[in-house]
Amino acid sequence: MFETKERFKKDFMMRLEQREERESLHAAYSVLSEMVKEWINDDWQANKRVQREEAHKQLYYFSIEFLTGRILGQNLMNLSVHSLVSDGLEEMGFSLAEIEEQELEPGLGNGGLGRLAACFMDSLASLGLPGHGYGIRYKGGLFTQVIKDGYQGETPTHWIDEKEDWGMRQEELAKNIPFYGNVHLEVQDNRLKPVLRNAVWVKAVPYDMPVVGAGGKTVNTLRLWQAESASYPLPEGMEQDFYQQAVSEISDRLYPDDSQQAGKVLRLRQQYFLCSSSLQTILQERDYPLSELPKHVAIQINDTHPALAIPELMRLLMDEQGMVWEEAWEITTHTISYTNHTILQEAMERWDSALLEALLPRIYMIIQEIDRRFREKVLEQDLDEAARKKLSIIEGGAVHMATLAVVGSYKVNGVARLHTDILKMREMKELNDYFPHKFHNITNGIAHRRWLVKANPELTGLISSAIGDEWIREPIKLHGLNPFAGDPSFLQDLQSVKLLKKRQLAEWIRKQHGAVIDPESVFDAHIKRVHGYKRQLMNILHIQLLFNHLHSDRNFRPHPRTFIFGGKAAPSYHFAKQVLKLINAMADKVNNDPLAKNHLRILFIEDYSVSKAERIFPASDVSEQISTASKEASGTGNMKFMMNGAVTIGTYDGANVEIVEQVGEDNAFIFGLSAKQVMQFEKEKNYFTNDTLAHDPELQLLMSQLLNGELSGGEGNVSYIKKQLVDENDPFFVLKDLQPYRKAHERLLSVYEEPSAWLGISAVNIAQSGIFSSDRTIQQYSDHVWNLEELTNHYT
Repeated sequence: MFETKERFKKDFMMRLEQREERESLHAAYSVLSEMVKEWINDDWQANKRVQREEAHKQLYYFSIEFLTGRILGQNLMNLSVHSLVSDGLEEMGFSLAEIEEQELEPGLGNGGLGRLAACFMDSLASLGLPGHGYGIRYKGGLFTQVIKDGYQGETPTHWIDEKEDWGMRQEELAKNIPFYGNVHLEVQDNRLKPVLRNAVWVKAVPYDMPVVGAGGKTVNTLRLWQAESASYPLPEGMEQDFYQQAVSEISDRLYPDDSQQAGKVLRLRQQYFLCSSSLQTILQERDYPLSELPKHVAIQINDTHPALAIPELMRLLMDEQGMVWEEAWEITTHTISYTNHTILQEAMERWDSALLEALLPRIYMIIQEIDRRFREKVLEQDLDEAARKKLSIIEGGAVHMATLAVVGSYKVNGVARLHTDILKMREMKELNDYFPHKFHNITNGIAHRRWLVKANPELTGLISSAIGDEWIREPIKLHGLNPFAGDPSFLQDLQSVKLLKKRQLAEWIRKQHGAVIDPESVFDAHIKRVHGYKRQLMNILHIQLLFNHLHSDRNFRPHPRTFIFGGKAAPSYHFAKQVLKLINAMADKVNNDPLAKNHLRILFIEDYSVSKAERIFPASDVSEQISTASKEASGTGNMKFMMNGAVTIGTYDGANVEIVEQVGEDNAFIFGLSAKQVMQFEKEKNYFTNDTLAHDPELQLLMSQLLNGELSGGEGNVSYIKKQLVDENDPFFVLKDLQPYRKAHERLLSVYEEPSAWLGISAVNIAQSGIFSSDRTIQQYSDHVWNLEELTNHYT
């Protein structure tokens, strides 16, 4: 790496002059990314060598998503050269920010699950721990969201540029993955061995991306698998064109539509493709006896998507390595650990037994045997039939993947204390009763180096001027800011930083969306995946209540607010897509109303992404965390907002509970049903929408406006919303919590109009946010699950 700014400038210009269109921003990006890759590579190779020589235990993190965001700027930050490069480029007439915008954002995730995995990769490397990610290289990403006439459309995300990709193709490390076929028992080496005949084989080719830790000392690897045609003969009757199309689909799109059988098959193929290729690699690269695998390897499966790692590891140990069942099971159940991310039944994956058996016949045989042996043990317990069913892996013609994941893991964790308690007491009560030693909590966290240091350098500078910069290495030291929550000078500077970030966001919105928003207004942000339980519907209905109030009461003229929405709906999730239409229709109405536009503004950010989030979090005043209590596992957006000084309005759900514990009830705005109340209503089935509406004329008017299509451009645009609120009796308690939500907003606005009080709350939130760094999360995993050792740094 260069030693001075002048040396960097000389090297950069020498390379740039060799490029065509050398004055273009894209050429500048190409040169800079090439230089950064070279700087990283030596340490990356040295890191691999040290890990081999010192025989460090390795973590392998299996995840169907890795939402990395743009990579160039973060690497510059973690290499500690961001400022030097920025200054050098500016002196040469380039803007680093504009160069970073040239990078195509990797389409490797959807929301919190994928972003969490990326934050974990950052923290593992920054803490000097040997941890690597395994995922899939989706060529078409999730999808690019296009809003037309208020409706969501989806197009592929073309993010891969082979010439400038951060991933390095490793052809020599490719693996072959079998699907379909028939299992035959054959005698080999004096034992019966299952052999798969007439299989359809797929080649998995790895692309390795370096993951640079803070300070650049540790460089781990994110390995992404791409599906390609294998050089095996096709089964009789299968055409080459059909085969190639089927192969390309595996690494084409994240979360294919599984409302039809073809989508279900594809999802299952993706999951096995990830697990088999990754496990084959881990076993092949070892230089120790297989019996010692748990001493050298920890495998974390991120939710149920990689749960097939359990039977696949058993297959490899028994069929390929010749182990007996008992030895293979002992190794498997001491190597794999499982993170649960949801209590929603729709996300607790269940695969049709016939489908799984046809696609993965040997894997299904192993799952059957795991289930049979576990049932035998369960029968020894004094349990009723209902409990035994809850403990069955195969039940009702389906394979229950969460049950398989628990039975085959040595540790199972939830991702916030409330979430873990619900798992243990309700959703997985029988499993927790049977395996009380397995279940524990590790609350999620976020990479503060991206979400504060990189996304908000102005706030970073202000914090460091007050308490020094040790908090960047040890984020828990942010608590040193607490005394400044009452310091008028600091609060004035904090207000200036927030206003600057709001102006920057407003200018970006003006350029990108052609919309003008007022930086002096309250920026109220609700940015996350669109889902019924996340209650974007409640938010937009509340805005309609405000709209109605403005027109019915001349004395009601509240402080101006800008409501910022962003998020994607799954292509087949019709309810969520109608909510998006409703938001956009309401935006057209409110933003063009002569009276309302002076007090309310609605903005929907199309195709929400990590880079857009990096602009929104620092500029936001209010963090909308309004999920139905008990439904949100953790949330991590709540932590990103908090760390940037936004104040939470939300329910006691997920990690909101722990956020409020940190900041105190006076420094957040909590409303609505508790998780206990929600679960009680669900159990007793004694909540009725009509009871909520019966004595509330405002809600009656609101429902009339909604259901007759007045708010959304026609009744047909609210058919699925009507179904949920009326026919399904409002399962996410939107109407039940709407008036308490409104009152919480009134309390919030009254505090906002007292700047010193509001800024003091903001400062407390920043000060108490350090515990929600993913550094803390990863250290807990390392200490209590993985037992990793920090790498030595003598190779640097």
